[in-house]
Amino acid sequence: MATIEECRTALEKLSDNMRGADGDVRAAAALDRSVSCRITDLDVTFVGRMTDGRIAVDEVVQGPPKEKAQIRLSMAGDDLVALVDGELNFARAWGSGRVKLEASLVDLFRLRKLL
Repeated sequence: MATIEECRTALEKLSDNMRGADGDVRAAAALDRSVSCRITDLDVTFVGRMTDGRIAVDEVVQGPPKEKAQIRLSMAGDDLVALVDGELNFARAWGSGRVKLEASLVDLFRLRKLL
């Protein structure tokens, strides 16, 4: 089971990958939205903001976040690490329910280029 630090590192790596992307992926990462990533097996949520092609984690809260973010991810810690490392396909994980992504329809269309 991934630790909180391993999950934080994975989110930082995802942020770095988004920042270094080009073209359509870079444009999709240029959203300015509140973001939460709930790690179900650790019962924690990383809360922050996606802006300027990066994800900045502002805090880690126990359990679900108090406020609903505009973009919400939910998954096990091992799945987050595997996704970022390229070992888990997002579409398959999402289709099977291992990963949950909630956002507005417009944001989902833009985010699909990232994922």
